[in-house]
Amino acid sequence: MDWGTVTTEDLIEALREVEWSSPPRPFSEFFSRFTFPRSYSKWNSRLKCNLYYYRTNYFIMIVAILALGFLRKPLAIVAALLTALSIAFLNDSFAGTFSEKVTRTVRQFSPHLAAKMRPALTPVIRGRPSTKRAIFICGRPRWVFVFVFSMVSFFLWFVSCGLLTVLWAFGIGLLATLAHASFRSPNLKARLNTFREEFRAVWRNYSEL
Repeated sequence: MDWGTVTTEDLIEALREVEWSSPPRPFSEFFSRFTFPRSYSKWNSRLKCNLYYYRTNYFIMIVAILALGFLRKPLAIVAALLTALSIAFLNDSFAGTFSEKVTRTVRQFSPHLAAKMRPALTPVIRGRPSTKRAIFICGRPRWVFVFVFSMVSFFLWFVSCGLLTVLWAFGIGLLATLAHASFRSPNLKARLNTFREEFRAVWRNYSEL
């Protein structure tokens, strides 16, 4: 795959739809080999490839940096977790997995309530959905959870007086991610993994027809 031809919009869309349930890459691989990119095109391709391949590592790294910045502020730690959840809900795979696990847990105590948490069925016309599949969490549109979690986390940031600290911590996390993605040399395993996930995506789209 030529990452140089991938646009930022394509990368964001891929990160939104990709499976996030896979574990992070091993530290021995994450901190393996670093080289300086030879040109802007090489850097651009390397950056997109690493952001996609090490996405889980970067997410954990940013959350860890935020948590370290608020060890003495419990409310800020809760706010960081809620902020991480609101961002994770933007991923289709995470939102679906979270909704399914919550529904299964509720079903053990109240099957009637769990039935109400199921999303409405999408009408099908000639074997295909009539509209683009919407993402629901516990029977409610995804944006409701993203909005509520974002508002609650913002309130906790304000109460804990940690807005300035979170900006610094988040900025450090982004800079660390950018530095690693820029200088970590893409390996053959990353390229093979990309091809495998591309095949899975094509096969999934084919099976939905």
